[in-house]
Amino acid sequence: MDLAAWHQFLRDSYDHPDSIVIQDDTVIHFSDPALENQALASGTVVCDLSHLGLLQLDGADTVTFLQGQVTNDVRLLNGSNAHYTGYCNPKGRLLALFLAFSQNGQINLQLPKALVTPIMKRLKMFVMRSKVDIQDVSDSTYKFGLRGPKATQILSAIFGKIPQQDFELVTSENNAILKLPGTARYEIFTQADNAQHLWNTLKKDATPVGANAWEWLEIQAGIPQVNAQTQEEFVPQMLNLDAFDAINYKKGCYTGQEIVARTHYLGKIKRRTQLAHLVSDQKPNLNEDVVDANGQAVGKIVRCAPALESGHDVLVECRLENMGQDMIFWNNVALSFKSLPYSLEEK
Repeated sequence: MDLAAWHQFLRDSYDHPDSIVIQDDTVIHFSDPALENQALASGTVVCDLSHLGLLQLDGADTVTFLQGQVTNDVRLLNGSNAHYTGYCNPKGRLLALFLAFSQNGQINLQLPKALVTPIMKRLKMFVMRSKVDIQDVSDSTYKFGLRGPKATQILSAIFGKIPQQDFELVTSENNAILKLPGTARYEIFTQADNAQHLWNTLKKDATPVGANAWEWLEIQAGIPQVNAQTQEEFVPQMLNLDAFDAINYKKGCYTGQEIVARTHYLGKIKRRTQLAHLVSDQKPNLNEDVVDANGQAVGKIVRCAPALESGHDVLVECRLENMGQDMIFWNNVALSFKSLPYSLEEK
């Protein structure tokens, strides 16, 4: 089933198919966004994640190859866990952020779909004679997000065994369930022959919501993203990759490692990504500047989604020296900063 056919299935399976808004291969919302926000605030929601891409790497040299490419230790992926890992250029600037896991002896890398083709092309440039096969399985592996007070109960009824800890992965031949940071939040990976049945089962007890809702949950978890607009803008620590264990300083060399290690060992990190709220109905663009009271750029928008009640919640990378001393603005609107769910103390 191709993506168009899958989206048509989603329309056909919904009570009000004309209300579903799909743009750029992304389900923006299934109904009134305000109603979806109500469900997100207090209920259990299910989200189609077909806007996310997935690369699959296979072959005898896969682990060795990736070990020389990414910031985290690929050898730690044992089939029962997942982690985030950065992919840098030689200057230590991020080209992509992967959610990585191993299933059936293959390494899977999830990233925004718009980056799949260029990142796959770049990775293949460095394979050379290594025994590594890289495939785009974005449209053949179906991805669903589930979150809310009934999420654990729903998944237990379907699969029996489910993950208990953040980044724990439970796999079977055709399915994988990953527990993500945040209260009762999961991602499910499945294959075409099971996708329609599984979606219909999940939505019996969970409200379908669009990609904006899942984006908001990712922002609340403090998880950044690298998109086409923000490639090569940030050193990994600027996006807090060290704070949620996406950098392993003991794993050895990889592309950009010297810069990443120098940032860690030779001085205090001067720029970090923060969680903030904007009282504005206008949505910021990714990579737009945020400024101080004098109009001087002090950071950039990393991730953005409509907030539950009004305005927008954002992840914004900015200079630490401006935090707590000056007001920081986007488009003349002051950012209201909130606490991240993890510590930014250097590890």
